[in-house]
Amino acid sequence: MKISGRARLAVVVAAAVAVGVSACSSSAAGGSGGSGAGSKKVNIVAFSVPKPAYDAAEAAFQKTAQGKGVTFGASYGPSGSQATAITTGQPADYVGLSLEPDMAKLVPQFVASDWDTGKTKGIVSTSIVVITVRKGNPLHITSWDDLTKPGVKIVTPDPATSGSAKWNLLAAYEHVLAEGKSQADAEAYLTAFFKNVVSKPASGSDAMQTFLGGTGNVLISYENEAIHARQTGSDIDYVIPPQTVLIENPGAVTKNASTAAKNFLSFVESAAGQKIFAANGFRPVDNIVSPGTVQGANDPANPYPAPQKLLTVAQLGGWDKLNDQLFGDPDGIITKIEAGS
Repeated sequence: MKISGRARLAVVVAAAVAVGVSACSSSAAGGSGGSGAGSKKVNIVAFSVPKPAYDAAEAAFQKTAQGKGVTFGASYGPSGSQATAITTGQPADYVGLSLEPDMAKLVPQFVASDWDTGKTKGIVSTSIVVITVRKGNPLHITSWDDLTKPGVKIVTPDPATSGSAKWNLLAAYEHVLAEGKSQADAEAYLTAFFKNVVSKPASGSDAMQTFLGGTGNVLISYENEAIHARQTGSDIDYVIPPQTVLIENPGAVTKNASTAAKNFLSFVESAAGQKIFAANGFRPVDNIVSPGTVQGANDPANPYPAPQKLLTVAQLGGWDKLNDQLFGDPDGIITKIEAGS
């Protein structure tokens, strides 16, 4: 029996809310609107992938004058589920999500409408979609087109819950159009792509753990996930495909967030914060920031090379257009292809 995307989402959201409330139980009194201006507690609610970067940023922030005495509570999970959890009572001061449509769920009730008007336009981390493979790349994967060949077993998250999944599938779909082919060609490619998908975990980090556990021989992931996995000893490789998408992750504070949370957001956006994110596999939002040497990257001395063709959401028409066109339920192009698979 097939389960609809909405049904899957309801189940995962319920679990995410339970886990998130448990993770932040010490700050439950703050309510979904945040801890209040004078609080020294910052409740972070974020998607799962950047947890190592946020952990490092928290520690560094606490060593600054503004961060002195500040403590953190944190809940991590699938981006879409985390956004929904906030709307149903999850305490939150700082929100870090995978993509703008998830942040839009919180505006204007929980997050102010001008959240994306600052110096980084609300984006706190960037990455690109890559193809993660087993050590030595035994299938000789070099491009998106190799993923539809017989014997390829793909792991990629579920777009019903995961922002990472939407970035992955957007890149897979748009690479066909970037080659000058038609929408029909792009749909045919994704149909073949989904036939090779063997697992769709709830989040990007769950997908990485599933892959590291032995499922599949290809993982579609953020570049930073692959780098972090290598930094922590995982025996994998990753390939930057000729055409890929710039991942832009939004961050904001809630309307009643603590001053400490606002200061933490400013720290994350700063050169010092972006250096920390770069060390954890993310491409700096500010091009002026030099990432330095990044262990785990294909070339640690040049960790973030420019892809042959880098597509941006702005170039593709923006998330307002793309989310409905590709991921709308039940009529989105990718939604229908996935359901048919």
